[in-house]
Amino acid sequence: MFRAYGLYTHIQANRLRSALLLAAFVALLLALMFSFALLYESARDGYFSEIVARAMEDLKRGWPIAFGAAGLWFVIAFLFHQHMIDAATGAGDVTRAEVPRLYNLLENLCISRGIPTPSLKIIEDGALNAYASGIREGHYSVTVTRGLLESLNDAEIEAVLAHELTHIRNRDVQLLVIAVIFAGVFAFAADLTFRNWNFPFGFSPRRSSSSDDSDRKGGGGAGLAIIIALAIIALSWGLSVLIRFAISRSREYLADAGSVELTKNPDAMISALRKIEAHATIPDMPSRMGAFFIESPAVNSETGWLATHPSVDDRVAALVQYAGGHDLSPIEDRGPWDAPPPRVRPPETEQPSFLPRDGRSPLDPPPPHGPWG
Repeated sequence: MFRAYGLYTHIQANRLRSALLLAAFVALLLALMFSFALLYESARDGYFSEIVARAMEDLKRGWPIAFGAAGLWFVIAFLFHQHMIDAATGAGDVTRAEVPRLYNLLENLCISRGIPTPSLKIIEDGALNAYASGIREGHYSVTVTRGLLESLNDAEIEAVLAHELTHIRNRDVQLLVIAVIFAGVFAFAADLTFRNWNFPFGFSPRRSSSSDDSDRKGGGGAGLAIIIALAIIALSWGLSVLIRFAISRSREYLADAGSVELTKNPDAMISALRKIEAHATIPDMPSRMGAFFIESPAVNSETGWLATHPSVDDRVAALVQYAGGHDLSPIEDRGPWDAPPPRVRPPETEQPSFLPRDGRSPLDPPPPHGPWG
């Protein structure tokens, strides 16, 4: 439905997805509120229909609170999303004096495009990875790992920075921030419920004998209400996981192409991807942050529909085919037993005996003899 056929449609699709995610946030929030109302009302006696009716009344009285909570969460996310992302990834601010090389490379790229320079952050980890984040102009940032800074040459780092700048230009980071923060709320509510299944009662929902008699009279309405409430919570959590489907994997191909457009160096992008591919893993990185990075930092990366990135092989193949790059795979070292056999010079064919051995024709005059000849 929201397939992007070019850069402009990709940006427009990202804006539409962001708006739909914000609208879906409110809908799922109301569903989650109704499920908690069912859990609360199931602690009281009554038939299932009575429990549902009371939960609906609770929802009618409480929906302004839900919308107020949603608005408050949007304000918090808008103002403090970068702090949340930094806390999740372990990124920290750095000054020009600390990493002048990185600052110079980024500033040169931004000047060439006429765009504001994002802030720079470092993750103190030996892995090779990077990501961009931010939700509004003037507040974007680019983060790289210490390992990437120390392992890549200037051309490769420039290609990675150009890749992240393209994510900012294409509004990919805006969609990612909304999706991750949106998904995080419902994942938190689901974890709270299923890890501590007696929430919100504070104890296992056991009832006295009189309550059990009332349940039997009500046909087990409370138990059915609890099951439905938990199903709604599970569905909300499942939908929050499926949000990654709204994040098109084509964003990485476009960002790779944008990097080549900025640097005019497809080989540097290919070389950087090959190095990053082998050392991208950050074991302690939260799984919901994986989509931000240039390559998934997960120990066991997802494949198929759940994959947040196309494979590096596919990305390199696209750069080779469409950008004229060269995939220079490392040459394997050969041991003495794997060396190719030496070339044997074929023996010279012996000349017939009637021909002069110095290569002259038989009709040529004999060479002059010296005084000793």
